[in-house]
Amino acid sequence: MLRYFQNKKRRCRLLVLAVLITGYYFLLPDTLFDDPYSTSLESREGQLLGAAIAPDGQWRFAEMDSVPEKFEEAIIHFEDEGFYYHPGVNPFALLRATWQNLSSGKVVSGGSTLTMQLVRLSRRDKPRTLWQKLIEIVMATRVEFSYSKEEILAMYASHAPFGGNVVGLNTATWRYFNRGPGDISWGEAALLAVLPNSPGLIHPGRNRNELRVKRNRLLDKLLSESIIDSLTNQLAKSEPIPDEPLPLPQLAPHLLTRAIQDGKQQQNIASTIDISLQRRITRIIENHHRTLKGNEVYNAAAIVANVQSGEVLAYVGNVWQAGSQHDNYVDIITAPRSTGSILKPFLYAAMLDEGQILPSSLIPDVPVFINGFAPKNFSRTYDGAVSANRALSRSLNVPAVQMLREYRYEKFHSLLNELGMTTLTQSPDHYGLSLILGGAEGTLWDISGMYAGLARTLNHYNSHTDNYRYSESGFRPLHYTEQPSSEPETRSGMGILSAASVYHTMEALLEVYRPTEESSWEMFDSSQKIAWKTGTSFGYRDAWAVGVTSTYVVGVWVGNADGEGRPGLTGIQAAAPLMFDVFDVLQKSAWFDQPIAEMLPMSVCRESGYRATELCTLVDTLQIIKSGSRTKNCPFHKAVHLDVNGYRVHADCEPVDKIVHTSWFVLPPVQEYYYRSKNPSYRKLPPFRKDCISDQMNIATMDVIYPKKNSIIYIPKELDGTLGSAVFEVAHRRPETTIFWHLNDQFIGTTTRIHQLSVSPPAGNYELTLVDDEGEYITQQFEIISESDK
Repeated sequence: MLRYFQNKKRRCRLLVLAVLITGYYFLLPDTLFDDPYSTSLESREGQLLGAAIAPDGQWRFAEMDSVPEKFEEAIIHFEDEGFYYHPGVNPFALLRATWQNLSSGKVVSGGSTLTMQLVRLSRRDKPRTLWQKLIEIVMATRVEFSYSKEEILAMYASHAPFGGNVVGLNTATWRYFNRGPGDISWGEAALLAVLPNSPGLIHPGRNRNELRVKRNRLLDKLLSESIIDSLTNQLAKSEPIPDEPLPLPQLAPHLLTRAIQDGKQQQNIASTIDISLQRRITRIIENHHRTLKGNEVYNAAAIVANVQSGEVLAYVGNVWQAGSQHDNYVDIITAPRSTGSILKPFLYAAMLDEGQILPSSLIPDVPVFINGFAPKNFSRTYDGAVSANRALSRSLNVPAVQMLREYRYEKFHSLLNELGMTTLTQSPDHYGLSLILGGAEGTLWDISGMYAGLARTLNHYNSHTDNYRYSESGFRPLHYTEQPSSEPETRSGMGILSAASVYHTMEALLEVYRPTEESSWEMFDSSQKIAWKTGTSFGYRDAWAVGVTSTYVVGVWVGNADGEGRPGLTGIQAAAPLMFDVFDVLQKSAWFDQPIAEMLPMSVCRESGYRATELCTLVDTLQIIKSGSRTKNCPFHKAVHLDVNGYRVHADCEPVDKIVHTSWFVLPPVQEYYYRSKNPSYRKLPPFRKDCISDQMNIATMDVIYPKKNSIIYIPKELDGTLGSAVFEVAHRRPETTIFWHLNDQFIGTTTRIHQLSVSPPAGNYELTLVDDEGEYITQQFEIISESDK
């Protein structure tokens, strides 16, 4: 029986021991602290760009991985010299504190180790009783089993109070000294080491001398322990005690807000931002803002990224003015805005890629009316015909619409999505041909990334010399946080856009007209080649400028965040000067290598830009994208037969042996009408000799400029109630000829030289018939609607 009770007692002891061990094991929570953290944003150099306060109103940065050596020495010599040797509890310190407290009749020493203080911080709001002290002792030993000494010290430094709502060493160094923990002095380290023991001393005007005495006492101890020398001790003691906490940096407030919206809140965000460049770009924007606000333009944004890596080096989402009434809190970089002409280079490259045009192919630039859409050039003038690369560099709207009409807006919509444009939320039919003129919205983030993709395509193509492989990630979004380093996958064959088409596009974008003050930029030795494009939205609401080199992409937007337009708010006048100022502070970049493997020598007609035929008299041999071999031959050079006096003839009216055969550059009548005014060297096609006139119809001599075929015209009433008028216009190869005008078979007038006629017909369907003095005629149908029909 005795043995039975002895065994039972032993089992009970073992059970109790097991329960105690289990309880001890599970004594600690998974994490010691569940405090909310501030969101902090750091530059690529580890410098603080900005921070947002924690949800509980405390400035508490995310936990540190380690503490700087100066603070480590200071805090250990002040709080716990045996830190690296005890198991969480220092019995000698506890006995000493007990004796001191009993001798003094009050609490003068706690005897707590840093580990015990860490436990107390994690168990906030617990009363400071003997029982709670015992719990802290037990938990401290458990902490020592779970964490290394370095981790314990880092957790303590991250959660220690430093006065007011300043929590943690990282927060304190920025709030009191405007620098990171790694850059503090010995005097600052000593001050911060004594603060958690009495955090109330840091408040301005309260016990400043006491705080200085405590700091200096610690500095003397560090001197006596040979941690610092006497000179360092003297210099550290001479440092002033900080006053109220300093405001945190606000170098990238819009990026900080974006990071929080992207789900990166309550953590320390290591960004790709170059802090020095960020400061310089911010100053550039502020300088331009001082001028722009004179025109009541209050917002501007700029982004700079590395082409190769896609890393954002500078991110200024708007002019930053606290308390401003002009929506300066809006991050323009991510805000969808009307794109204006900024997408035109991608259409140009796509048409080159498919062999639909050559770089200098002539594109019609005449008034056009397409299903109710009548685009206009910014200058309200027309060239008749203009080379594709010239149309791009001058950002002409009508040729761009003509090109998109040929390419198909559905295909272009799909291409833009593939290139990285994320804001095309509607179907292609919703945008139609206006897609190329700002009918869609884009963000500076997406568009800058797309331009970077163009440059990256050339960089990757020339770096992958083995069969000239394309990177699958050639077009990819920019990024503002560090990305895992990995070699991008490559694939053989074509990229989204071929390197040759991109190269031709970059060459065209070199010729963009620069702002007035930059008109002689080629003469500066320090200038560099920059491919760039501007855009201006309808109503002067958005001014864009995006430039790219082999190394950098710079995107700029200027305007009013609320959408208010202002006179003169254009890409070339408002955004381009700012963009060039940004490029001036960037390292100069080499120009792109020509992708010769994707090009071939081709004979090109100098006048038309198309593939040369035997009729082309001026021919250039150029390195052209291989797909250019699919473009059509020059359609504008025609064989013309003349007599000795220069009149056009044919075999029925002139002996064959007397006919002079020559080649003539001939544009369609409407194109010729406008082209002649801009190109004095253009030679009009000679008229037929009168006895040969029957064969004149093989080349059209007359065309209607307005109204367009099957158009619907609304003629409003004048202020006095009378019917208004419309001005019809015709182009003729021989302006001096007389044209006879008929409306529904009724004669309405004649014109000579300037073939314009004002008409005021009532509502109805009409047929306009035009007959010149040599008997050639054309007809055009249209409809007039009245105010009641609208």
